[in-house]
Amino acid sequence: MKYLVAGLGNIGDEYVNTRHNIGFNVVDYLAHSEGVRFSPDRLGSVAAIRIKGRTILLLKPSTYMNLSGKAIQYWLTHERISMENLLVVTDDLALPFATIRLKSKGSDGGHNGLKSIQASLLTDQYARLRFGVGSSFAKGKQVDYVLGKWTEEEQKILPERVEKAGNAVKSFVLAGINMTMNQFNG
Repeated sequence: MKYLVAGLGNIGDEYVNTRHNIGFNVVDYLAHSEGVRFSPDRLGSVAAIRIKGRTILLLKPSTYMNLSGKAIQYWLTHERISMENLLVVTDDLALPFATIRLKSKGSDGGHNGLKSIQASLLTDQYARLRFGVGSSFAKGKQVDYVLGKWTEEEQKILPERVEKAGNAVKSFVLAGINMTMNQFNG
């Protein structure tokens, strides 16, 4: 069985350690924990890990957030991965910092990466792991906030929460969406 786990983010040094790149952080954690490295490839960087007989293709799109759907559609097609085996990891302003929520489907919630995926796949019926980045920004400063760096306090908590998100990804692959939602959405 093959899975595609796409961590959303933006390429480039200026985006490293920003809230918008939490998807990259989670797939980086998974690759690192399995001792593999990402390699540049078509429309993104990819790494493959195996867990209990299942292959997980990790993807960090190089298309920037607003065109993430193009990369995800390409890799789903190229690797012949079914939509049920797609998991998108993304930041979410509507959730408190470090909260994770797994959903089997849903709207884009105003998130440009999810809008792009929905437009490319022509559906909102795909799993997503939403990582809360909070909403501590002044009116009109949303873009600055998501493209901003984590605070020192947030950086202290992030490693444990990224690990938990990584465990949720593994559970999605091994136990399925419903059991994983029951376990991690508490």
